[in-house]
Amino acid sequence: MQTPPRSLVARVAVPTLAFWLAKGASTALGEALSDFSIHVLPPVAAVLIGFVLFAAVLVLQLTRRRFIPAVYWLTVAMVGVFGTMAADVVHVVIGLPYLVSATLYAVLLAAVFTAWRLTEHTLDVHAITTTRRELFYWGAVVGTFAMGTALGDFTAVGLGMGYLPSVALFAVLILIPALGYRFLRWNGVFAFWFAYVLTRPLGASIADGLGKPVSAGGAGLGAGWVSLGFALAMVVIVAVSVRWTGRRAQVETAEVG
Repeated sequence: MQTPPRSLVARVAVPTLAFWLAKGASTALGEALSDFSIHVLPPVAAVLIGFVLFAAVLVLQLTRRRFIPAVYWLTVAMVGVFGTMAADVVHVVIGLPYLVSATLYAVLLAAVFTAWRLTEHTLDVHAITTTRRELFYWGAVVGTFAMGTALGDFTAVGLGMGYLPSVALFAVLILIPALGYRFLRWNGVFAFWFAYVLTRPLGASIADGLGKPVSAGGAGLGAGWVSLGFALAMVVIVAVSVRWTGRRAQVETAEVG
């Protein structure tokens, strides 16, 4: 079997069950770790450190030129943390209501998708094989995290629904693209990004529901413990996925041999 040209090697993860599980864990991790960091550090310092780490890990990912699970998922985790901070800064520092900030990030996300589509003619994650496409991809990922954070806060706090009802709401909503793709023959790329956007407010609502104090409607576990729990879950999911993929590749190679 010939090795594909380096420029055609996939650089990001493709959708599998493990992908969605790890993505869900990363969204909750980003929310909890962001909340934890701004409580143990001065908020400005926490945001600056978050941005520096996010930029450093993103550069590492962009220079790998192929999909490396550990680097990719570390980048996703840092996008989750910084995306949460970006949404919180807009609300806390600038004072924009959650609905306004969610709408603002939705417009920016739509702009990224439009530019990506006009430039590359596809939003398919299977086609992320060049640096330019990967830059569009990460721009979209950052947008989904920021918008999803604001949207989750809007339903839980802005509308006064609380965290558990917000979890239920987004859990139901995320079934729409799954069922649409499975039974109504929805376009796979559209269904993917529809679900991808909704994982963020779902994960953020779960993290807040577990970590926030009981007086604020949460379970009171604390952002630190919730961060640790979801970080460990993410590591286990990715490790098991890599091991399973490696075993499957060995079996396929043996069958071909």
